[in-house]
Amino acid sequence: MNDSEPDTELWLVRHGETEWSRSWRHTSVTDLDLTDTGRAQARSLRPLLSGVGFDHVWSSPRKRALDTAELAGFTPQVDEDLVEWDYGEYEGITTATIRETVPGWTVWSHPSPGGETSAQVGQRLDRVAQRARDAGGRTLVFAHGHSLRVLAARWLGLDVADGRVFLLDTGTYSVLGDDRGQPVVIRWNVRQEAEEDRA
Repeated sequence: MNDSEPDTELWLVRHGETEWSRSWRHTSVTDLDLTDTGRAQARSLRPLLSGVGFDHVWSSPRKRALDTAELAGFTPQVDEDLVEWDYGEYEGITTATIRETVPGWTVWSHPSPGGETSAQVGQRLDRVAQRARDAGGRTLVFAHGHSLRVLAARWLGLDVADGRVFLLDTGTYSVLGDDRGQPVVIRWNVRQEAEEDRA
């Protein structure tokens, strides 16, 4: 994006690794610390993001997201709409365990008892996307795997369930934008090693 192109960009950062993300346990309301690896991942984002020039920086209120933002060099504004998908009774449980009683379960295709519906998650991530568009410029958000995948899908005009195709690792950043009015993916799931490979 150059000075003659005022298109909005939305930069997404998934928080660094936690004990639960490392073991594939669904983590929403549980407020976990980053692991040593997660803190290293967050610090590695600093040189990748420090020279970009963001107009707005927002974060989920969860500690793992806020700590990632701080270690990456940012002091974000908290946005409650960026919290992770509420998994209800499946909090702390892996997909493999859930499938022992619900064959074929995914968060994208099946309900999470006591948690949020896909429509509810979509509505709040729609609000984030709209706020970023209304604010203009570059917005950087720190949040979670499923919520960011939903945000990407909704930015692109896709259904919530289409978030399933956007694999998103911990400690990575992604960039969404517009190409002459068409919402697009500019970069996806980038980490420091990939940036070094591109150099």
